[in-house]
Amino acid sequence: MNISTNIFHPVRESFFRFVLWREKHIKEKTFVMILAFFVGIFCGLAALVLKFLIHTFSAFLTADVNPTAGNILYILFPAIGIIITALYVRYIVRDNISHGVTRVLYAISQNKSRLKRHNIYTSVLASSVTIGFGGSVGAEGPIVYTGAAIGSNLGRVFRMSPRILMILVGCGAAAGIAGIFKAPIAGMLFTLEVLMLDLTAVSVMPLLIASITSTTLAYVYTGYEFEFFFAQTENFYTSRIPYVIMLGLVCGFASLYFTRVMNMMENFFGRFKNKIYKTITGCCILSLLVFLFPPLYGEGYGSITGLLAGDPSSIVNGSIFYGDRNEIWFLALFIGLVILTKAFATSATNGGGGVGGTFAPSLYVGCLTGFLYAFIINNLGIVELSTKNFALIGMAGVMSGVMHAPLMAIFLTAELTGGYDLFLPLLIVSTISYGTIKIFEPYSIYTMRLAKRGELLTHQKDQAVLTLLKINNVIETDFMAVSPEMTLKDMVDTIAQSKRNLFPVLNEKKELVGVVLLDEIRNIMFRPDLYRRMKVSTFMSMPPAKIELGQSMDTVMKTFDDTAAWNLPVVDKGVYVGFVSKSKIFNSYRRVLRHYCDD
Repeated sequence: MNISTNIFHPVRESFFRFVLWREKHIKEKTFVMILAFFVGIFCGLAALVLKFLIHTFSAFLTADVNPTAGNILYILFPAIGIIITALYVRYIVRDNISHGVTRVLYAISQNKSRLKRHNIYTSVLASSVTIGFGGSVGAEGPIVYTGAAIGSNLGRVFRMSPRILMILVGCGAAAGIAGIFKAPIAGMLFTLEVLMLDLTAVSVMPLLIASITSTTLAYVYTGYEFEFFFAQTENFYTSRIPYVIMLGLVCGFASLYFTRVMNMMENFFGRFKNKIYKTITGCCILSLLVFLFPPLYGEGYGSITGLLAGDPSSIVNGSIFYGDRNEIWFLALFIGLVILTKAFATSATNGGGGVGGTFAPSLYVGCLTGFLYAFIINNLGIVELSTKNFALIGMAGVMSGVMHAPLMAIFLTAELTGGYDLFLPLLIVSTISYGTIKIFEPYSIYTMRLAKRGELLTHQKDQAVLTLLKINNVIETDFMAVSPEMTLKDMVDTIAQSKRNLFPVLNEKKELVGVVLLDEIRNIMFRPDLYRRMKVSTFMSMPPAKIELGQSMDTVMKTFDDTAAWNLPVVDKGVYVGFVSKSKIFNSYRRVLRHYCDD
């Protein structure tokens, strides 16, 4: 142990001297850009490793799969992947690493942008097994979690402030998306729309540097090909715009269905107390669905590639329904059932113990929805639409609705496929889909969990600052307590010793039963004839409201507005904790606003 200390001590001393030197000689804004560059490199490498592991596992397991018949292996592989992942998370990681994007949002709003060190690699390992073995989820949620952890921990090493840590977390998330999709613009827009970081003079350059660096690394190692090959062989005519508008509505409701099913299934799995039963249930649901509908296996990118290439019959490969692949209406029914069951398969994967995101599933559902929409219209003889073009447009539509991120959906779809010639219909369908789902769901699939608890950081600076403030940090405890049985004489003696003009009244259980305000008893304080006869219980009053410990600051401020009070007591299940004052909150508000929002 002493040898190890002697070896690393000089290294730590040298690094500490470097940090001090940096703080004196390199401006913070310049150093943030340097850190963003390294975040981009590390996240790009993490994305390459994740994609390599997924493809290696998948290729090895499906090498002997027969595309012309149902394969019993589709029952075994997804279940094995979930079990391995669940055991790894439970006994090795010993921490919850699911819902990666939501956890990044929570870290930004509630944990000063701090993420644990193991998040740098645990999500990569867990998701590669889950997806490689056929889990019906995407790799983008885990890579966002990984990238955010890289940015957070790199910033903490160099003792950066919470405001800069927030930017570096955004850089990591943007670089993760950019690296895995080769989509730098979409990576930056993901940070702005989904993680809801403000685009300011301080944040824009680091986000761009991290995204571009990660994408460049992906190009160097995997070539310049787009993630999904798409060759636009059929022109888009403005006469098709009414059908694009209708597709936007269809995608909006498809997004709503996907979101509602995911929430329903999450609540279903949340009711399981026994983790073994939970894993078994998830494995059974997923294995059955994948056996019946092989396109649900893994990320589903093979099906997307087939549809964008104009080969819809390939979607039934490996299915027990392979012989019916050329039947027009059977194919439409099959694709429709895949769309309806994708959300169940994704929920079963995560609910059973797998690790993955909903990013790829939303792309997948969008592609199938757009294709099916055009396919049905064509076969009804209404008008001739390009199924390839509408499949691509549908990708942007459903992603826009599920993520509540229309700009990211537009640019990601274009960068994934090279379909820039379809930019106008991409704009239309994304906007309409987003507007449609906003009527029914005000928050995205990532943010609704935090929004319900009042823990979501938004672009509204007032709301964001209130979210960052914590009730525990503004509680004042220097008030002298009195009991209901104390006499007026005892009360006067207490007032003489106190520096405050407010006194909580507590019973034997330390429960708040009232308050005494100095202004309200001035008229009897100097009447000695009442000193022994009058007790605190006779002149105490009830506060206009009580604040429960743990309430959000937004709720606290609404309580102050409703009561017009300047001081309110804080209780924990009735037990007195202290007081909060409006002036103390305003001072803290100004401090946090300057700290996080100063450019």
